[in-house]
Amino acid sequence: MSSELSEQYDKIYRYCYVRVHSRETAEDLTQETFLRYLEHPQYSSSSKTMQLLYTIAGNLCTDHFRKHSTEELPEDLSSDEDLERSAISGITLRQALSSLDKQDRDMVLLRYVNEEPIGVISQLMGISRFAVNRRLSAVLKKLRESMGKEESD
Repeated sequence: MSSELSEQYDKIYRYCYVRVHSRETAEDLTQETFLRYLEHPQYSSSSKTMQLLYTIAGNLCTDHFRKHSTEELPEDLSSDEDLERSAISGITLRQALSSLDKQDRDMVLLRYVNEEPIGVISQLMGISRFAVNRRLSAVLKKLRESMGKEESD
């Protein structure tokens, strides 16, 4: 694997992990992403490596949810108040993120989870840097409002 691809492995893993919330599943999906990428020699000659990797990973995550539509709660949950507050915040954030359309959600994940620069996101999404900044601002405002409403209920 080229050094460029090995540098991107962690980013793709984090992207998958945030979407599926399971370490093992994210590892499997990340490996499958790179296997599919490397199986097609025409991909390696492309200058859009990151875009292809994120597209493959996103499709695999979507396919995973189609196959596994239910999520089980772990049996070893503690009754600690901090854990409860953290879980409620996590659920609220997850619900707020799920209310976004796919492109906005991916943009947030790329920027704030994978810490991708605005320029990279604009190339991946095929929109200008200005449009990325404007959309991210609008999405963050929407998330804050959504989470504020949930917490006050």
